[in-house]
Amino acid sequence: MDETDRDDNPAVGRIRGRYPQYTRGRLEAFAQRLQDRIHPDRVPVTSLALAGPTGRISLSEALELDYRPVSLGETLGPLWATYWVRVVAEVPAAWAGSRVELCWDSRSEALLWLDGRSQQGLNPGRHIAPLIQSARGGETLTFHVEVACNGLFGAFNGDPQGYALAACELRRFDPDALAFYFDFDVLRQLEADRDPATKSRSYGAVGETVQPALDRTWAGRLLHDLNRVCNIADPDDRATWPAARAILSSLLAARNGTIAHEMSAIGHAHLDTAWLWPLDETRRKAQRSFSTAVALMDRYPAFKFACSQAYQYAVIEQHDPDLFARIRAKVAAGQWIPVGGSWIEPDCNLPWGESICRQFLYGQRYFERTFGQRSTVFWNPDVFGYDGQLPQLMRSAGMSRFLTQKLSWNRFTSPPHHSFHWRGHDGSTVLAHFPPADTYNGSAQVAELRYHAANYKDADRSPDALYLFGYGDGGGGADETMLETLARAQDLQGLPRIGIRNVDEFFDRLAMSAADLATIEGELYLEYHRGTYTTQGEIKRLNRACEAGLQALEFVTTLARAWRQEAPSAGEIESLWRTLLTNQFHDIIPGSSIREVYERAEAELAAVEEEARRRTQALLAVLCDPGTDWTPINTLGSSRAEIAADPDGGLHCVVAAPLAAGTTTATDERVSISSGPGGFVLSNAQLEARIDRNGLVQSLIHLPTGRETLASPGARFVLLDDRPLQFEAWDIDPFALETARGVTGEVSCEVVSDAGLRGALRFERALGKASRLSQVIRLDAGAHHLEFETEIDWQERKTALKVMFPVACRAPHATYETMFGATERPTHANTDADAAKYEVPGHRWSDLSEPDFGVSLFSDVRHGYSTFGSQLALTLLRGPESPDPKADLGRHRMRYAIYPHAGDWRSADSVGRALRFSRPLLWVKGRPRDPLKRSLLTASPSNVVVDTLKPAEDGEGWVVRLYESAGIRAGALLDFGVDVASVWMSNTLEDRIHALPTQGRTCRLSLRPFQIATLRIFQE
Repeated sequence: MDETDRDDNPAVGRIRGRYPQYTRGRLEAFAQRLQDRIHPDRVPVTSLALAGPTGRISLSEALELDYRPVSLGETLGPLWATYWVRVVAEVPAAWAGSRVELCWDSRSEALLWLDGRSQQGLNPGRHIAPLIQSARGGETLTFHVEVACNGLFGAFNGDPQGYALAACELRRFDPDALAFYFDFDVLRQLEADRDPATKSRSYGAVGETVQPALDRTWAGRLLHDLNRVCNIADPDDRATWPAARAILSSLLAARNGTIAHEMSAIGHAHLDTAWLWPLDETRRKAQRSFSTAVALMDRYPAFKFACSQAYQYAVIEQHDPDLFARIRAKVAAGQWIPVGGSWIEPDCNLPWGESICRQFLYGQRYFERTFGQRSTVFWNPDVFGYDGQLPQLMRSAGMSRFLTQKLSWNRFTSPPHHSFHWRGHDGSTVLAHFPPADTYNGSAQVAELRYHAANYKDADRSPDALYLFGYGDGGGGADETMLETLARAQDLQGLPRIGIRNVDEFFDRLAMSAADLATIEGELYLEYHRGTYTTQGEIKRLNRACEAGLQALEFVTTLARAWRQEAPSAGEIESLWRTLLTNQFHDIIPGSSIREVYERAEAELAAVEEEARRRTQALLAVLCDPGTDWTPINTLGSSRAEIAADPDGGLHCVVAAPLAAGTTTATDERVSISSGPGGFVLSNAQLEARIDRNGLVQSLIHLPTGRETLASPGARFVLLDDRPLQFEAWDIDPFALETARGVTGEVSCEVVSDAGLRGALRFERALGKASRLSQVIRLDAGAHHLEFETEIDWQERKTALKVMFPVACRAPHATYETMFGATERPTHANTDADAAKYEVPGHRWSDLSEPDFGVSLFSDVRHGYSTFGSQLALTLLRGPESPDPKADLGRHRMRYAIYPHAGDWRSADSVGRALRFSRPLLWVKGRPRDPLKRSLLTASPSNVVVDTLKPAEDGEGWVVRLYESAGIRAGALLDFGVDVASVWMSNTLEDRIHALPTQGRTCRLSLRPFQIATLRIFQE
């Protein structure tokens, strides 16, 4: 027994008793005293010199700047400015043998440059960086700090103090004090969590997590012995430390039982490729985060760090090759773990399926070329919902495992599992995991580690779960505190059994329990952030235009090469795709970034659209003989017959085979238009539409069946008070639906095309407080849909605009086009999960059908749909002010259409009709030569959709991507327009899997419902 514990000690007699709250306060204060001893000695630097503001320049450029003397307290700015600080410091002779560290605070992000290389990030919360591991004493140090005038999250929450040179000094590091502090504090945190709260840590959680109390005997021992440490140790007297640390060592040796929750921990620095900072700043954020991780690996050999997004690696490879070489060395050593397999972490609602294929193709090819490996895990923790085709797309790209976390943010229901099999629409399955800490930015605090174990919903089936630790969203990553804590918590009684493992090791462990895990089918819908389907409408329009333009360019490139013509290289096309893919990041295309992000993104995507158009036109000109007449080109894999306007405005009846030039032809089909006091009647052989003088469709008769399409007037605009409680750009809260009000005011109308091939009416009106709307409602000869071409000058704030079509159909589910397929969702609110889907994402169509009749709603560039009861609706615009005060202000153009039909969406070919609606014909002047006169490829039956033709990445032959679109099995017949030597079943990465039998120019294959197939085609 220690002398202080003897019964004859008079002080003990006076204070014996239980007073745990006093004691816990004492322990916290003692821990702070220990922490202060980690840097016992401090000296100011010799001199500071400042240059700037500058742009985002390199170190070599910074060394050439003119520096001026400066003192601490110097204010910096404005937001996004850059300064360089040259620091000269002298190490005291008495510090010989000690580690010397920099303490820096500029109230902003910063990067330490030491010995000509990026050494470590510095930011609010991370002020210390090692300079010398073992000082000689008396040496003079010169180094630079690159100051970025922004916080980890830009200026989202403001900074009343502003950016300034607040601190810069040298500190001597005491490793014994650090060890004493963490030995004590980890145990202190454990005792403090003896009775954890039941509140869930997930954002917006709908339930509670019951956490077990710490074993009472163990908790009592902790409190007693930690108090003993305070009695016998003085942080200012090192002679008292050994006895105290012996007590702590005894406590730290307490282990879990035979069975315990197994936590696989790995460092991470979730870095949004753009969000509250411009894309250019992301490169520097990556430098700060990545250099910090590498430096920690040097000091902690067991530390492993998982990092996704090929784009971020590529910008470091280009701008900081020395850092990139250090990363590659750590990959080879097994400490740095490339994960994800995608170019960036993309939104998974808004990009079309081919874009997701390119995310995987270019991401995996980059990882394979750069690190010699492909990722087995699709790493996408922070995305606003996951399409039901993703398991199939992952499998096709070599990934059988999936990690996310975002569904813990659900607001109506809680996801039932953390570990499960995720089965996609076609039956493909991947092993999925949601880290049960409910964060991908773990702090490694003891309470969070215990919550991780208590919250794990599949502990009855598997002991294993993954824990991601490190500051994130704005980057940052792990720090010394996290690593020291985890080192002591590895198998400490009352905590999970923790091992730092790479991601594949974790999934291998989880796979051992796979037979017992549950299976979840179909999409993983996020019950949150529904406004992202609509916000920043222009970026969504440009995305759709670029996807269409690049697929058209690749078709004509493939055609040119098939006929031995010159064409753009794969690298030239990949460069355009990479720009598009970068802007599909999950905070860019959803509309949740700052204005600077959209100024750049809109310019970049407009340039991609134009470059794709220019190159396509140049190739088409090569494939045509000179002429003065316009020739229509069908870039789609299905035939089409429609009324179309050439670039000079002339209307034509066009008939075109798949993937070929079309012809203009005469037609007997006509549109009639009549008017009266009540409005107008537009009719053709398929439809009769009665439209009043306010632009409302009072009646829409489907003439082949005689059915009335509408239950009440359709094409009705409504405005909503759109004031979400949080995350303004992200959300449409459910109470917004309760505020719907019709649009009133004077409407002007005129006939703009009065029969023949096209009948059209124009309506103009005021909208809301300050907006204007101009809409052309048109019906073409032979058309099966009524089209609404809409232009809006939008000036509303905190307001949403929807268009409503109450239809004469009832069904418990509506169907929406999703990537390479379709998804059913409820039209009712029977359960919480049903009610949550009051706004859902879709691509080109939604549909509500009875067995014999239905109605589809087409949309060319809008993605936010809803169907409640019998009302089809499309959200057209929003007006959030945060984080971009100017979001969606200005002119918008969009087209949508209502398509009544016999039967359901499958028999009515809503897939093909919506595709043709959203992808207009191309036009070229001249007479088509032989390559354009015949289809390069036709596919049957009609539910087999040829989506993509592209040159192969390796330059050998070309690639076809097609999919079964109706959710039924299909025997596909492919007929090529050129001689082929062989056809191979392939995958997204364009590997050759096995040869398919061919007969002449044809090939057959069987497709599962919603199967996506990739083929390699080789010519003679």
